[in-house]
Amino acid sequence: MTIHLPQGPYEPRATPLDLAPGGAALASRTVFSAAHVVADPYADVSPDAPAVVDWDSTLAFRRHLWSHGLGVAEAMDTAQRGMGLDWAGAAELIRRSSAEAKAVGGRIACGVGTDQLTGPATLPEVRAAYEEQLAVVEESGAQAILMASRALAAAASGPEDYLETYAHLLRQATEPVVLHWLGPMFDPALEGYWGSSDLDAATDTFLKVIAEHPDKIDGIKMSLLDAEREIDVRRRLPSGVRCYTGDDFNYPELIAGDDRGFSHALLGIFDPLGPLAAHAVRVLDTGDVDGFRALLDPTVELSRHLFSAPTRYYKTGVVFLAWLAGHQEHFTMVGGLQSARSLPHLAKAYELADRLGLFPDPELAESRMRALLSVHGGAR
Repeated sequence: MTIHLPQGPYEPRATPLDLAPGGAALASRTVFSAAHVVADPYADVSPDAPAVVDWDSTLAFRRHLWSHGLGVAEAMDTAQRGMGLDWAGAAELIRRSSAEAKAVGGRIACGVGTDQLTGPATLPEVRAAYEEQLAVVEESGAQAILMASRALAAAASGPEDYLETYAHLLRQATEPVVLHWLGPMFDPALEGYWGSSDLDAATDTFLKVIAEHPDKIDGIKMSLLDAEREIDVRRRLPSGVRCYTGDDFNYPELIAGDDRGFSHALLGIFDPLGPLAAHAVRVLDTGDVDGFRALLDPTVELSRHLFSAPTRYYKTGVVFLAWLAGHQEHFTMVGGLQSARSLPHLAKAYELADRLGLFPDPELAESRMRALLSVHGGAR
């Protein structure tokens, strides 16, 4: 039956892709999905109050990702770190998810930042905040992801402050970490990270950190939405240091790679694309690059839509699709962020996801889309 969306009439597809859980372990690429959190819809909280999380639904979604063979990148910006989820909530998320990962044999890596700091901070205070969070992640048994820090961006006077801060942290890490470079399109407060707004200069500083501590770095995550820069950095990494693409615009080509290397993946878009992404990587494991691209290339239009400017609000589309797919019973987000995208934006996300066959129950997705249209006074 036709559904009348803001962009025009649309005929929903009748059957989803057949993407059952299970299958062989992913072999040729290490793939993490940066997972969202599920808010408690009945919590009586204001948008700026501490988040109240629906733990059962949040952990169930992580089991869904693990069941398809993906790793979970926990407490990252997809989980609204610094946009509704504070450090206390993130610490509990890290502990609960890490325990769940142990119980089911899932792979997990967790974000380490400085978001417990409020207001201006000195460099020693930034280091101490990082240390506190690193201890929580390591005590939970998860791999650490050293995230970019708003506080460090504000406190640093130049590249040397970054070099000294990261050297201090890497010396303390008990296991190799993932080093994360998040661009200002995801968080405007990170403009000029690594000590310069000149990306070439910033890249040189980033690579110097890696070159001086290769034994403490499992890999890097590039989230600049710049495929050429990622490829250049990837080719300059020391032997044994991986590149995990965080490029939600160009991930198929970066994961497929070329005759000089490839990227692994740590992506927010692999939250809604999890089962399809895992299936595509299993195809790639057989050496079928064309088959891999045939599966993932058509998803780029949806990803570019979800991550369109202002990119930091991509989480709204991610949670919306999780609701449509039946992974949660409501479209409520911590911090009230469900209001961050317009009805036309969400309707287009529904159409693009449905065309891909991402909804396990297309009728449920259609019903929920109609309900949202009705709330907005536009159902027909």
